[in-house]
Amino acid sequence: MKTAYFDNAATTYPKPPSVLRATAEAPVKYGGNPGRSGHAYSYNAAAMVYDARCTAAKMFKSSPENTVFTGNCTHSLNLAIKGIVRPGDRLIISSMEHNSVARPAYALSKAGATVDVAVVGKTDEETLDSFRKLITPDTRCVVCTAASNVTGRIMPVREIAEMCRSMGVCFIVDGAQACGIIPISLEDGMNFICTAGHKGLYGVTGTGLLISDGKYVPETIIEGGTGATSLELEQTGFMPERLESGTLNTVGIASLKAGIDYVNAYGMEDIYSHEQSLCEIFIDGLWSTNNVIVYRNGENFVPIVSFNIDGIPSSAVSGALSERGFALRGGLHCAPLAHKTLGTLPEGTVRFSPSVFNSEADVRRLIGEVKKIAKDGL
Repeated sequence: MKTAYFDNAATTYPKPPSVLRATAEAPVKYGGNPGRSGHAYSYNAAAMVYDARCTAAKMFKSSPENTVFTGNCTHSLNLAIKGIVRPGDRLIISSMEHNSVARPAYALSKAGATVDVAVVGKTDEETLDSFRKLITPDTRCVVCTAASNVTGRIMPVREIAEMCRSMGVCFIVDGAQACGIIPISLEDGMNFICTAGHKGLYGVTGTGLLISDGKYVPETIIEGGTGATSLELEQTGFMPERLESGTLNTVGIASLKAGIDYVNAYGMEDIYSHEQSLCEIFIDGLWSTNNVIVYRNGENFVPIVSFNIDGIPSSAVSGALSERGFALRGGLHCAPLAHKTLGTLPEGTVRFSPSVFNSEADVRRLIGEVKKIAKDGL
């Protein structure tokens, strides 16, 4: 029997047929180096990149010049965080952050920045109060995930954005688990949205986005060829070239445009509804099962569910499920801060994350296997 893939919070699979076509056709149709030459091949590639940039900008209510293509969400977050925060500055992150935020924050702390962690409470109001107590006039930047990659919990980023605006503080949002699933844009008040192209936007791996409102221009952490201002040793000063050193991933960008087009055509609301209904079926199927713990503290969620089977390490459970035809991720999900907040260190949890391509039948088969393991062990 074909393996049912439930690890979409890491990378969506399968990809829509339109994304596969765009990926296969891109090396043939866009073989030139965009923005680097004056011939037709270069122009053709540059036109596709600009079209994709406009498509992404429209989704996130930005402008093309403030829509930067990156290699992944981690790349985007590093460009934004390290480009804004300097030694001596004060940075606040949440206690549910992925290592793509926590590790840059730690690196900055070693370089002389002050880093505070806002504890995520059981309710949004408790979480907001944690941020409220920490944000002060000397705070340079706040970073918060839009939705946890461990539990799917949606964070109150609009309210945090309002706090930051009122205090003149830069606000960066990690949208990796939210973009393409729930509406999120610069109209919500943040200054930067960082996201992956290969998750809810259905592009291939090696793609990411850094979306900005233009209020803050990050210092560069990478310099090099941009196809502009080549005579100068100083890095190009204007966006997006300022943050796009080196040849762009034209194949990935073509796939990302096709993925965004797919999300727009399918309908974000319908995507969320389908995936959330599968999560509800999964939770209802396990909620009263002996020895199974479902982690669901919070108020609103994207379609992610974390669980454990009492007495069995999460990695062993995910391994056993893999042998039975189900792909789920066990462990810490590169988010030890979140697991510390949940109290699930050191083993972490097993994570269930469906996509539009999953069926109710697959979920019910999975529920049956989890129950067997909970009853009989491995």
